[in-house]
Amino acid sequence: MAEEKIRNGEFWALALERAHLGVWDWDILSGDCFYSPTWSHMLGYEDGELANSDDLWLKLTHPDDRQRALASGERHISGLTASIETELRLKHKDGHWIWVLDRGGIVERDETGKPVRLMGVQTDISRQKEAEAELERVNVRFRLALAASGTGIWHHDIDANKSYWDARTREIFGLVADTDEVAADLWHSYLHPDDKDAAERAHLAPLSTDGVVAAQYRIVRRDGEIRHVESLVRFIAAPETAGQILGTVRDITEDKKRERELAYAAHHDALTGLLNRAAFDRLLAVHIATERALPLAVFYVDLDYFKALNDFAGHAAGDLALRGVAAGILGCLPASARAARLGGDEFALLVPNCQSAKAEALAGAILAAVRDADLGLPATSRKLAASIGIAFVEDTTTFVEDTTTTVADALACADDACYAAKAAGRNRFAVFSADAASGSGGLNAARVAADTVDAMDDGRLKLFGQEIHLLGQPWQESRHVEVLARLAGRNGKLIPPNEFIPVAERFGIASRLDRWIIRTALSQHGAAMRSGAIMLGFNLSAQTLSDPLLWDFVDAVIAETGAPHSGIGFEITETAAVTNFDAAEQFVRKARERQCRVSLDDFGAGMSSFEYLRRFPVDQIKIDGSFIENIAESRFDREIVSAIAGIAKSLGCAVVAEKIEQQEALDILRGMGVAYGQGFLLHRPEPLEAIVARAGEQSPSSGQSPEKRFG
Repeated sequence: MAEEKIRNGEFWALALERAHLGVWDWDILSGDCFYSPTWSHMLGYEDGELANSDDLWLKLTHPDDRQRALASGERHISGLTASIETELRLKHKDGHWIWVLDRGGIVERDETGKPVRLMGVQTDISRQKEAEAELERVNVRFRLALAASGTGIWHHDIDANKSYWDARTREIFGLVADTDEVAADLWHSYLHPDDKDAAERAHLAPLSTDGVVAAQYRIVRRDGEIRHVESLVRFIAAPETAGQILGTVRDITEDKKRERELAYAAHHDALTGLLNRAAFDRLLAVHIATERALPLAVFYVDLDYFKALNDFAGHAAGDLALRGVAAGILGCLPASARAARLGGDEFALLVPNCQSAKAEALAGAILAAVRDADLGLPATSRKLAASIGIAFVEDTTTFVEDTTTTVADALACADDACYAAKAAGRNRFAVFSADAASGSGGLNAARVAADTVDAMDDGRLKLFGQEIHLLGQPWQESRHVEVLARLAGRNGKLIPPNEFIPVAERFGIASRLDRWIIRTALSQHGAAMRSGAIMLGFNLSAQTLSDPLLWDFVDAVIAETGAPHSGIGFEITETAAVTNFDAAEQFVRKARERQCRVSLDDFGAGMSSFEYLRRFPVDQIKIDGSFIENIAESRFDREIVSAIAGIAKSLGCAVVAEKIEQQEALDILRGMGVAYGQGFLLHRPEPLEAIVARAGEQSPSSGQSPEKRFG
């Protein structure tokens, strides 16, 4: 029996050691408390190393846990709980805290039933508590992510046929409830009638797969509000049960709204709300291909006197006028027709199944609508008018026999008729006629536009230059050249710039052409520019001037070629500036920041040239050639040029006179103090490479930098 007791004692000691359990035994009457060696070992102490006082455990307990531990024992002794069970922290010998689970209870009472002895065990649960803490940190991040994304979580217990929605899910559906559990069929009652079948099928799909199924659908809240939601759904299998369907739900109503807004913006003009050029081209192509829409009438509408209105009343009034015109045009159109703003003051219309008489009546109504459009100006202020060109697509080979009609064909012919209307006096319409089409308009214009694009790749687009002279001095004293482009036709003949440049602007490729000219010139002649042998000036179209990425392009080309900023000049016309005044102003500012020169071209021809001179701090102005051609015979022209030269001098701007064709004109300009000039009398355009070669034969005068030699 003694051996059995010894054996049992060793057995239990070993069991306690292996289980990492510390035993305590408290004699309430004496106050003594016994702690097993395993309890000391759990705290890092050897046998007998701890003084066995009655409050030893309390001294080692974390201050924040003492009251809770004492209260647990007192409640049990008072008979309020069946046992002691609490979690607390004890201080390890190394100084850190370990978490223990304390469990115990009364093991002996006196004859009156009063407790006299308690026993219990304490288990090290530090790893468990750390795992719980880490899980809580993960849960906090998860809850934060859910809150940030506005995502709700729900699940459906298939066996119990019960559904549970968290607070965010209930908020999305507009459900007011205090508990997560909701009726199993509640979700179905919210589904939009048009989306109900598809949404229900999507939520059943996870039962046959272990993947995640995404679904978007609409719900109708109890207040009648329609919301778009997105759900991610997955089936969760569980042993011996039918499993659960777990899902998330997110309100994507605002996302859908933004999608619609972006889609609308991608197809519509921001100012007028009409279709934009790209959307109109796509729609026109579809109608041409759909023969049941034929005959198809294509209208090209160009406003008359719009620039004068802009000059007179300002750009805000111009925008208001464009919106008023757009509204007036829409008011005239049948339901099947579509209208677009092509850019600036140009509009296009397509009218399916439209015969000649109907189209002409519609054109008359549009002319009246433009004349009567609300411009937001006094009745005595300027009025608008329009020139309208009409082309009919009768079949898919209307304009070119045996060749399918394209969007470019239809628009080019309508545009040609519009030009005919302008030539006939404006404020009228004209119908395209292949027999009467001018050689450079209509279908030929579309071909020229396409040929210009091809010429950039096949070497038929050539760079020419025209020297700008310091009057009375050899050209080497200025070394400034205006860069020009010449297009060689497929037959080798040069196409005049007054034919292909307007076509490039009309068909939206002017910006591409300008970029080609700038890149090619700087790539070929960057070294000559670095040496100071030559300075190059480039004309910018309205399309290029409005390009927000223009300076990114120019800076990149300069970085590639090494051409100096100070050796580059840009010429902007009043026509380009009025198209996008803010862009022009920003362009000038950025050019001057980079020390590029800026010239205001065709100065004096517009109604507000001096206003532009005030707003744009340019380096030079180029007097419009119309004032120079007849300056010898016209006193008026002489006075205008003299005034411009005087103002420019006082502002520190250089003055360039263009179209100097007569010696007498040259003498007059020199007498007025005009410093620079260009024209056939001084130099005819020639290939740019020839000018650069000639410039390289003589080093720059006095080693001056470009900006010092000009202006």
